[in-house]
Amino acid sequence: MVKIYTKRGDAGQTMQTTGKMVAKTDPQIEALGAIDECQSYLGVVVSALQPGKSAQLAPELQLVQRTLYQLQADIAVPRCHNLTAEDVTQLEGRIDAIMAHTPRIKGFILPGGGPAGSRLQYARTLARRAERDAVALGAHQELAPVLLQYLNRLSDYLFALALRANFLDGVAEVPSKPSDATRVTKVNPE
Repeated sequence: MVKIYTKRGDAGQTMQTTGKMVAKTDPQIEALGAIDECQSYLGVVVSALQPGKSAQLAPELQLVQRTLYQLQADIAVPRCHNLTAEDVTQLEGRIDAIMAHTPRIKGFILPGGGPAGSRLQYARTLARRAERDAVALGAHQELAPVLLQYLNRLSDYLFALALRANFLDGVAEVPSKPSDATRVTKVNPE
């Protein structure tokens, strides 16, 4: 039986692909962890897609998961270059296609909606954190510009996909400003 634990990390260190031991708070480890969190959460999103409705989005979300796996390799493995400008262009094209077939929002909205849409909104925030951690890593390690470009577009894509999922599932977006009919009034505690 192969054990999945090594005990090497018990003292707060982990091994990079180069064999170097670094703190688990090393900028590279932080960036890889944030990307892993986003990638893993996309699996949660796929599980929340509604059969016959937003379930059609599963293959493209799994493609994004695979691309994030390649992006992690580009960060962790010296001289590894999986992502290309074409990956960014494809994501932009998909954003444009989604927005062309999804009703326009008329203002800022609250992140939420149905099970898939709300999870996609949360995935969007995870993508933004991964982007911030990758930018911070860039101060310590040279990164191909395409990696940051992809992570920047990813959050936009996930926002667009959240709108699409809510539309496919028949869930209305909630405006960030309440209407007069739904405005909450402050209650005087006296």
